[in-house]
Amino acid sequence: LLGPGCLLLLATLLGPLVVGSSVTIVCREGPRRSVYEKQLYGPMYKVGMGRFNSIALNSVELLEELLRKDEKFPSRGDMSLWTEYRDLRGIGYGPFTEEGEKWYKLRTVLNKRMMHPKDSVQYGDVVNEVVSDLIKRIYHLRRISPSGDLVTNLSNELYRFSLEGISSILFETRIGCLEEEIPVETQDFIDSIAQMFSYSMPVAMLPKWSRNILPIYRRYIAGWEGIFKFSGKLIDMKMEAIQKRVETDQEVEGEYLTYLLSNTKMTNKEVYGSVAELLLAGVDTTSNTMMWAMHLLSRDPNAQDTLYQEVSHCIPGDKIPSAQDVNRMPYLKAVIKETLRMYPVVPMNARIMVENDIIIGGHFFTKKTSFTMCHYAISQDEKTFPEPSKFKPERWLRDGRVRPNPFGSIPFGFGVRGCVGRRIAELEMYLALSRIIKLFEIRPDPSIGEVKALNRTVLVADRQVNLHFMERTKQSCTLSC
Repeated sequence: LLGPGCLLLLATLLGPLVVGSSVTIVCREGPRRSVYEKQLYGPMYKVGMGRFNSIALNSVELLEELLRKDEKFPSRGDMSLWTEYRDLRGIGYGPFTEEGEKWYKLRTVLNKRMMHPKDSVQYGDVVNEVVSDLIKRIYHLRRISPSGDLVTNLSNELYRFSLEGISSILFETRIGCLEEEIPVETQDFIDSIAQMFSYSMPVAMLPKWSRNILPIYRRYIAGWEGIFKFSGKLIDMKMEAIQKRVETDQEVEGEYLTYLLSNTKMTNKEVYGSVAELLLAGVDTTSNTMMWAMHLLSRDPNAQDTLYQEVSHCIPGDKIPSAQDVNRMPYLKAVIKETLRMYPVVPMNARIMVENDIIIGGHFFTKKTSFTMCHYAISQDEKTFPEPSKFKPERWLRDGRVRPNPFGSIPFGFGVRGCVGRRIAELEMYLALSRIIKLFEIRPDPSIGEVKALNRTVLVADRQVNLHFMERTKQSCTLSC
């Protein structure tokens, strides 16, 4: 879910030039730019910027046609922005930077214990432990707020939650993101992630000769150094623990990292590269979607009450929901699915047909053609989603109604190149949102005004989002149950 290569991301941020047209698209900050371009140029058009050219696909039919013709080893395109650092430090590629048959073999290993629904169930207790700490954190933030119920800068809190969650699964240890005082090493790690992403676009924009003159590239590299320093330390600690068990003839048990280190043929170099990429991909997915979901629910009391009634019925009393309980809450799943339709984590993605020529929409394209998949514009198409600007979770329910074309919203990608951490991300969101909505009625903070989406590689809010968390009474919960 980290998106396509740096050139496509740059085009996304700055706005492409329409090749063969006298019209230049003016830079527009919001993701609705792609909706505007679809209205102006139609469902397929060529975009170009410098040496980068791509075919933009803006309809569900064209997107489905492209993905149905996916190659055995689908290619995202230019990921040199990430591979340069790995080459510099001799670190292996991961599932987002590797390509071809090497990617396929790596992905086959990483999929185990991650992709299948039954595999994600085993992480339920770990995730619930992190959710419990998030809830404690919400109570603490409410208590210290002037109104006694306001949580400010929700995105930051959910970022810390999702980072703690994915770290608990990948590293099999807690790193303290939800403590009142975050450990110094963990805070440095968080800052390194932010620094790497913040300087990614300037590095992509500037010519390479500027790297020895301007400090931007050094700061970008420093971000990666901090990421691998922290993750490498935790991986090394786990390797030492495994080695000690082996030396003393003890059984080697553990979850994901232990599996990668002791039960696969992955080299240490590949483990370092893969775990770092899985970590980065697992943070923005969960945190941004959770923020948008709570924002939408706070502005739709009816949808929030419907969700509350479902959760209260399925999870009576003080019971903590399990991964199995989630399957009995279709509206909960529909809320997350509708949130991802309205605010896809990555509004644009890419494919390059590496091996063969291809025909899309009746047009012939030679191999090596790059296609930009405009997910945000497609999810806003009223032909596929009537009243696309409205939050309507019920459109996804399996209750006999006609459901939308599944290619209209594919926030986790499609096919073998789909998000490896999808099941984990969904489990985190389901367990967290169900417990939060049972404890609190979420209300908007009128002082922040209208929240809009901005495309910053991933779709984020254009301002700090604050929400009131009104504690539900025991009596109301009992009556609902």
